[in-house]
Order: sequence, then structure tokens, then C-alpha cells
Amino acid sequence: MLFTSISFLYYFMPIVITLYFMVPKKMQNIILFIASIAFYFYGEPRYILLILTEIFIAYLGTILIDKYRKKILLFIVIGIHIALLCIFKYTDFIISNVNSVFNTNISLLRIALPIGISFYTFQILSYVIDVYKGKVKVQRNFLKLATYVSLFPQLIAGPIVRYETIEDELDNRKHNFENFGYGVSRFTIGLAKKVLIANLLGELCNQFTNEDEKSIIFYWIFAISYMLQIYYDFSAYSDMAIGLGRIFGFHFLENFNYPYISKSITEFWRRWHISLSSWFKDYVYIPLGGNRKGIKKQIRNILTVWLLTGIWHGASWNFVIWGIMFGVILIIEKVFLGKYIEKLSNIFKRVYVLFIVMISFIIFNASNMHDAWKNIIGLFGANGESFINTYTIYYLRSYMVILIAAIIGATPIPKNLILKLRKSKKINNVINILEPICIVILLLVVTAYLVDNSYNPFLYFRF
Repeated sequence: MLFTSISFLYYFMPIVITLYFMVPKKMQNIILFIASIAFYFYGEPRYILLILTEIFIAYLGTILIDKYRKKILLFIVIGIHIALLCIFKYTDFIISNVNSVFNTNISLLRIALPIGISFYTFQILSYVIDVYKGKVKVQRNFLKLATYVSLFPQLIAGPIVRYETIEDELDNRKHNFENFGYGVSRFTIGLAKKVLIANLLGELCNQFTNEDEKSIIFYWIFAISYMLQIYYDFSAYSDMAIGLGRIFGFHFLENFNYPYISKSITEFWRRWHISLSSWFKDYVYIPLGGNRKGIKKQIRNILTVWLLTGIWHGASWNFVIWGIMFGVILIIEKVFLGKYIEKLSNIFKRVYVLFIVMISFIIFNASNMHDAWKNIIGLFGANGESFINTYTIYYLRSYMVILIAAIIGATPIPKNLILKLRKSKKINNVINILEPICIVILLLVVTAYLVDNSYNPFLYFRF
């Protein structure tokens, strides 16, 4: 079930919210768990037993880990969850590569990928490891642990919520009008970002893919549009997840912080998909030794993290190359390039970051490296297309407004402008009056758009 579907917006969500606030406090987790299981069952009924089994393994495993403090138990529990992730996500990838290398003909299993498995597996792993380290107390109430893992606002596409973030809120959550109002507002803004910006940018990217008469300018329009689309698509889902969480009293951490204003690739990854970057830092990079054991091991650790980051995103070589590419660039920045980048003007720093990120997302988006390479060299006219043609002009005129709006919206300019206006007491009062009106209007516009349009994917659902 998509957040951006009429069934979720006008049936599932109102029913869940109504039931949640009608029942006594001690039953609210039950409502959330039942709602979350129903939400997952609607989208992936065949794998409902899988997620429940994984939760039970984590529940029983951490109780044993807490009691005996044996590292072998930690490895067993982690190994089971990683094995299940690999079986469902990477089996056919491994088989196809074995067939290619050894010229065998092993049949693919064609196992369907359980939605959200990469996200909820990492949540489970962080909980298990933190229990072993003593960072969090073991949860002996199965319902509470199951609620944490399956919580529907962030179940399908993150952000990756650490158990320590909401440990106290599983028992003690504050419900007030301020939290509810913020949650509704944040959810609606995310909804609008997804439907009114990301989806339109996605349509433009599809027009490029289906268009035979390409041009150099059209390659650039596509590259910029996809870079913006994936940002708005994923950050919009995070906005909606954070908003929904706040409605129910949970404070999820931010997942994006205007990554396209970054002045280095290192900074970019502090601002983009923060929950994933910090997860790999805390549970892979630092345990491997981080930067504490010399430059050679630091390089090894960075490459390991980014190889795993690429593989985490998908069972395809373009994701592996995408991850290694960022690992190499980060190493170059840390070892050599960083001191020179610092001397550049901010505009050159940002152009450098945006260009690398744009190229990386061309690789990320491609179904194979041949297509990725074709789209990259097309930016420089190496495919023999004209500089511009009538089709490009047509699409540029049709989508110019949304492109400009998306570029401005990806910066802190709108937010900073509003904060500046709020410094005036009179204007602040006007904004407070207009804000709920604007939220209602946005919701109506989005609803009208959803009724009339069928193009409504979420890019990160395939991960």
C-alpha cells in the first residue's frame, strides 16, 4: 500500500488514527502492530510469515544474548538475518554470475524480493548488536519489539530507525495537538513533494527513455531531472514517515539535510540518507577500525563500507560499481584532494559535488553499465546526437517550471525565507493562520492529481 494512494489517505490512515486515539494507552501499541501487519500484508501477503519469523528470532536471540553474553550467540542471530536477506535478495544475482563465469546453466530461482527487507533487516541488526553491547536494554515484550520492527510509517523504505531512538517512546509517548499538527503538516508536505514534484520529474525521465530523437541538452535534462527525482522521491517518503511517526508520538531522526548544497562528497554523505550512512559508520566502519589503525586499513575500511553500501541497494553490478565509485572518491578526498577542495570557492565546490552525484545517479538508475555509459557520454555529444532539437525544446518548455521549482526546493532558500519572515510578529501570525489553509489546499490538489494520474512509483521500494 502506497502512502500516495487514495486507499491509504482516505481509508487506512483515518481508520488507524481514529482507533489509535480511541483505545486506552496500554492498547495503542496493539493497534499500531495490527495496523502495521495489515499494511504489510496488503502489499506483500506471501511474506508476512517471514517478517514475523525474523522478529521472533531477534526477540528470542536477544534474550539469550542478554542472559549469556556469548559472542557466538550474537554471530548466530546476525548470521540468520543476513542469510535470509541474501537468500531473498541476491540468490539469482549469484547464480547468474556463476553461470556467466563458469558457463553453467543453473536455473534461476526467481524469488520475489520482500518489500522493505533491506530496511527492517538493518533495524533488527542494529537492535541485536546494541543489546549485546549494552547500549539498550533487551525488550522482553514481544509486542513492543514487533511494533518497533514493523511500524508501518517507516517499514517499507525507511528511514532506518534505531531501537535506542524510540526505546522510551514504545512505553511513554506524548500526544498533544502540537505533535499531531506537526505530523499532519510534515506528512502533507512530503506527500506534495512526491506527487507534485517527484512524479512529474519521473514522467520527464520516462519521456527521455522512450524518446528516440535525443540531443546533448536532453541528456543533461535527463541527468539533472533524475538526480532531482530520486531526492524528492526518497526525501518525500522520509518526510511522510517522520510525519506519521510524530502523529503517533514517535520522534524519528531526520534522513536528509539538503544534500545538494554540499561542498564535498564527504559532506554529501553526511546529508544524504543519513540513517543508512550512520548505520554503516557505526556497525561496519568503526568496528573494522575506522581511521584508527593507519591509512592502509582506513582505505580498506572505506572500500568495504562502500562495497556493502552498493550491494545493499540492489543485486546488480551497477550498484556495486556505484558504491565502489563513491568509496574511491571518498578515499581520494580524505587522502589527497580534500586540502585542495578547501581552497576552491564555494560555487566550484558545489559544482564538483553535483557533477559527481549526477554521474553516480546515472549509473545507479541504469539497468546495465552499457546504458549507463551511453547516457554519460551522451552528456558530451559522444553518441553523435545534435546539440538540441525540437523534441528537446518541447520537453524543456513543458517541464521548465517544475525543474526550476525542484532546484529551488532542494536548497534551504524557501525554509530560510520563511524563518526570516517569522521574525516579524505580524507576519508570523499571518503565517500561522495561512499554514493550515495551505496544508488543506495541498492535500486537495494532491488528491485531484492522484485521481487523474496512474504514474506513482516509489523508487526505493525495489531496495
